[in-house]
Amino acid sequence: MNPEEELTLEDALDELSSAEDFLEYFAIPYDAGTVQVNRLHIMQRYHDYLSKSEDALAQHQGNDEALKAVYRTLLARAYQDFVESDALTEKVFKVFHMHEPQTTFVPLENLLGGS
Repeated sequence: MNPEEELTLEDALDELSSAEDFLEYFAIPYDAGTVQVNRLHIMQRYHDYLSKSEDALAQHQGNDEALKAVYRTLLARAYQDFVESDALTEKVFKVFHMHEPQTTFVPLENLLGGS
């Protein structure tokens, strides 16, 4: 590749492999200790934010600078969630919801012995 050619946003994102890589690429200052403890949670929250922002991302399709700004904003928000809180409070992964009270519906007919 010619060094004068810049990678497209998609190509650049394909090269990133760690939470630190993403934070550095998007020039988001971060505390290494916070990332070390919460990296999977941060990246999952980032993924969740991206999924919820599909309409905004679609509006900027083809405009790498605008897309990069949206990606950066969402990653900064995901990181900040774990600066201000912790994994147990944020409950990003399903496993954190397993011990919460469950609601079960039982039809009245079943209680009365009806079939």
